[in-house]
Amino acid sequence: MTRRANVLGLGLIGGSVAAGLRAAGWHVSGIDAGSGREAEALARGIIDSCGVDANAEISFVATPVSQVVDGVRTMLHSTSGVVTDVGSVKLPVVSAIMDSRFVGGHPMAGSELQGLDGADAEMFRGAVWVLTPSSTTSDDTFALVAGVVRELGGDMLALPALRHDQLVAVTSHLPHLAAATLLTLARSRADDHAAVMRLAAGGFRDMTRVASGHPAIWLDICRENQAAIVEAIDGMMTGLGEMRRMIDETNSPALLARLTDARAVRANLPGRVRELVDVAEVRIPIPDRPGAAAEVFTLAAELGVNTANFEVSHSVEGDRGVLIMVVDAASAELFRGGLMARGFKPAVARVG
Repeated sequence: MTRRANVLGLGLIGGSVAAGLRAAGWHVSGIDAGSGREAEALARGIIDSCGVDANAEISFVATPVSQVVDGVRTMLHSTSGVVTDVGSVKLPVVSAIMDSRFVGGHPMAGSELQGLDGADAEMFRGAVWVLTPSSTTSDDTFALVAGVVRELGGDMLALPALRHDQLVAVTSHLPHLAAATLLTLARSRADDHAAVMRLAAGGFRDMTRVASGHPAIWLDICRENQAAIVEAIDGMMTGLGEMRRMIDETNSPALLARLTDARAVRANLPGRVRELVDVAEVRIPIPDRPGAAAEVFTLAAELGVNTANFEVSHSVEGDRGVLIMVVDAASAELFRGGLMARGFKPAVARVG
């Protein structure tokens, strides 16, 4: 039987989710308030039908972040399946939605193109896709959404919503705002020296590329994630102030140490998700209650444990389940220790 999905919001990310699901054999229904957007997506073959499919297995909410809460509530009310979203700010929606059929999500992917023109079925291949389960998210909901994320090619990572927002403020939101500031500074210099913009190549172009994204979405992001972004900007200003003092005082040793440290951090940034070869199977008995499986995945993220595969198996008694995870063998014992410290009783076996 063909699996069925809804996508609410047919912009760049929503269109890419729809295209990816269709490429994987799903029947996708699309919903968008924009004039002609549903018809355009249908004509381009990005969706199969327009309007809400009440019997869809999963619904993705891909509206602007300020509209996500209302969108999630609409899909929970209109469908019988699970619901997730793709917004880059998670705490507001996770705090507002207390439903076992919902789990927040954020694929860390995008494009300089806008709307359906940038829709790409392969956009999430190898990209980190964060899930932010709450205490009310059921294990079945979490497992289903995580499985669909893997089907779309994403590298699933579970984080608490607040922690997610704090991290993306530094790794995603601040870089965009910093790039916009640099470009404004360069333009102010160009008013007096026309050659400045002609010299703006290489590293400058690379560093400011993120500012080519759609400006309007950043108003919502800065409002919804205000506290974390302000904290990140304060940290950036402190760091630049320290740099300023080093340069002003010709403190070359301190400056060299700072630049050397930054180079090392940059060199150690992880690349795309890799296939695990040396793996171990971790079997974790869990109570059949909301949040248990999500707690395990959150711990794996905190410990840096790479997960190659997983499944949730329910016992015939129905009151307990077993989470079976295939992880990097090198981190299996660390993972086991962390689980035991939290009251779980895992069993680890090498595979192959």
